[in-house]
Amino acid sequence: MPAGYFLPRDLHPAAWWVWTLGLAVAASRTTNPWILLTILAVACLVVVARRTDAPWALAFRIYVYLGMVIIGVRVFFRIVFGGGEGTTIILPLPEITLPAWAAGIHLFGDVSAESLLAGCYDGLRLATMVICLGAANALANPKRLLKAMPSALYEIGTALVVALSVFPQLAESTLRVRRARKLRGESGKRFHALRTVIIPVLEDALDRSLQLAASMDSRGYGRAGEVAARARVVTGTLMIAGLLGVCVGVYAGLDGTMPRFLAVPVLVAGLVVAMTGFRFAGRRVRRTRYRPDRWHLAELLVAGSGLAVAAVLFLTSAVDPGGLEPAASVLTWPALSWLPLGGVLLGALPAVLTPVPAPLTAVTEKVPA
Repeated sequence: MPAGYFLPRDLHPAAWWVWTLGLAVAASRTTNPWILLTILAVACLVVVARRTDAPWALAFRIYVYLGMVIIGVRVFFRIVFGGGEGTTIILPLPEITLPAWAAGIHLFGDVSAESLLAGCYDGLRLATMVICLGAANALANPKRLLKAMPSALYEIGTALVVALSVFPQLAESTLRVRRARKLRGESGKRFHALRTVIIPVLEDALDRSLQLAASMDSRGYGRAGEVAARARVVTGTLMIAGLLGVCVGVYAGLDGTMPRFLAVPVLVAGLVVAMTGFRFAGRRVRRTRYRPDRWHLAELLVAGSGLAVAAVLFLTSAVDPGGLEPAASVLTWPALSWLPLGGVLLGALPAVLTPVPAPLTAVTEKVPA
């Protein structure tokens, strides 16, 4: 490692997003609970080891709770919309007959263990992907991410960063209100105290949103430049067509049932068209950057570890698809091979091979009333 490699500093936010998207893509390729739980453990390990006390880092637990809700809802839907696909009936329920226009859909009925297991597998996969995205929100500084956006994505990036910071802002407002209530000696363990928390949280979040809007307006966000209508139409068409091609290519790459000619060729063509549109759009956007973020060895290691996890899972799905998609119709422990397990463990390298984040400077905090 070069000298000063492990000195405390904040990594580039895009590196964390590449890392977490690699984990999310890997999770989308499997329903094996052992692999999904390993991905969750890797994401939680890195978040605990490398997150700061910043507001955006406090929202990770919200994504964990959301993942639990997703699993519960997925299993609940299996029970409500019929869960009798199997031989091991564990919950006999009366079946509700629907009208003829709803043929093919039935409510309740016998619930089998195989159907509930399949619902758990599907819910765990979606929950893992959501928690991986929550890990990116906990590790990446949204303000630095906005600064790293290319010129063509200036306005879009502003909207995306503000949207991604909703959960962190709510988490910070909740902590501020709970801290203020504790200072006043009020108990927060009773259910009726919920109404005394919701109103201050919403008021604080609204106040912070107005302050953010005012500060962004003073810095020129949302301004419209004088651009010819023809240039605007051509640029918008290129960007939209390119992004559609990227979406189709990514979906075809993640879905193994799609034709292969819709995967890499369409993805590459979409990237080329989109980059051309970004190039044209960037020419009419004039903005400067103060001390732009640079990619160093640590950022490359973080991004490479996430891409390596996705690559290993793609390779495993080609050589051993049965290990990634266990049959829920068989009530046995799913098999686990060493190749995908070792690939997922590569995602834990940022927890030990990256510098710790720089400590936050003390700021004066306003306690809400």
